[in-house]
Amino acid sequence: MEENLHSINSMRNMDVVDIKTGKKLGYISDIKLDCEEDKVLALIVPGESKGWFGKTEDIEIPWENVEKIGVDVILVSAENVNIYSEDNNIYR
Repeated sequence: MEENLHSINSMRNMDVVDIKTGKKLGYISDIKLDCEEDKVLALIVPGESKGWFGKTEDIEIPWENVEKIGVDVILVSAENVNIYSEDNNIYR
């Protein structure tokens, strides 16, 4: 089996796309890690801001929802993802 390795820097430049709708969600801004288990827990993608002075929302995509990492795109299932406001309150 061929093993594909991707650096965090290369993944940050890939489009994150919802596989079910084809909607581009954005680019990875952060990665949530479990350092004790040495595994990736989630990808963080900044959501749309609400105007110039509105709060930005972050979308947390669980690693289990990552369907495929390609050459220039990351396909994810965006169902059951958490959306965080700037003050880290989950509201979806």
